[in-house]
Amino acid sequence: MSAQTELEILAAGAYASLQDGGRRGHRRIGVPWAGVLDRRLMRLANALAGNVEDAPVIECFEGGLQLAARGGAVKVAVAGDATLELDGADGRRQIVPWRSLTLADGESLRIRKLGGGRIAMVAVAGLAVPPVMGSVSTYVRAGLGGVDGRALAAGMRLPLGADHAYGTDRVLTHPPAPDDRPIRIVPGPQADHFSATALDALVGGDYRVTAEADRMGIRLEGARLEHAGSADIVSDATVPGSIQVPGSGQPIVLLADAQTAGGYAKIATVITADLGRLAALRPGQALRFALVDAVEGARIARAAEAETRSLLASIRPLPSDGVDLEALYTANLVGGVVHALSAEYRPLY
Repeated sequence: MSAQTELEILAAGAYASLQDGGRRGHRRIGVPWAGVLDRRLMRLANALAGNVEDAPVIECFEGGLQLAARGGAVKVAVAGDATLELDGADGRRQIVPWRSLTLADGESLRIRKLGGGRIAMVAVAGLAVPPVMGSVSTYVRAGLGGVDGRALAAGMRLPLGADHAYGTDRVLTHPPAPDDRPIRIVPGPQADHFSATALDALVGGDYRVTAEADRMGIRLEGARLEHAGSADIVSDATVPGSIQVPGSGQPIVLLADAQTAGGYAKIATVITADLGRLAALRPGQALRFALVDAVEGARIARAAEAETRSLLASIRPLPSDGVDLEALYTANLVGGVVHALSAEYRPLY
């Protein structure tokens, strides 16, 4: 492959940026982790592309991202409930997600829209972007990582390493099932700064995602959470998942780009296993919370990791003609048992 092979950003959509597992080890000096909002999607996308699991990916929201191969072939893989279009020599055709695809020089891939969540990950085999403070993750507020510390924009070109060799394209034939369970939270660390009924109010009804939702955090609207005194505390550490409650009584869930310390009391913390699901919610969507203790949160984390490893192990090579015969042979398509328009029908090409 030529050293000049690049992936061009034709359109960045609502917001797209380069992210990886995050910029760890610097929170003590005020540098957030940044990194992907959904680690499972990153790991699956990279496995499909033949990368190591925590290699940099393009994280995008909603639709609109369009990428093109320049100077040679580029292998990409999309993880997420996405509608994709390939523009190639033989015209335009729809491509399903949860697979890798090798773009020939000049071909482009477009994410038309996202379905069940607002986040998708695009892995690029052999992406060669230098890390900053140990990570490629883009943290726009401080101009760190990515491409000159900026979100992706039309006209940017991402370089590929000259020594990367492409293998067979891969497919995940049974993607993760939608999960509409409540978002699980552990009380604290300042639950005692709230009234005796505040936690019950937090888990007792629906909250709705407001328009103020980005990589820094999600502001929610629902039952007002009453403080026992002032909403303010002496500033202390925060982490992604912290649920801050300002004087308005409306909770704010912090995400990957959030500040490392804050002066609002934190009533609870979203467990790591559910943080990606929360981050993928769109403005206007409703959610519920459920209380767990730290021991149960750890058990859920182990179960989520086991499920992710099972998904990674199920990825297999896609035949050169793009048809997954094993999936076709094991699906019951006789006698109208599976309707062609049903949610379960997912063509594998």
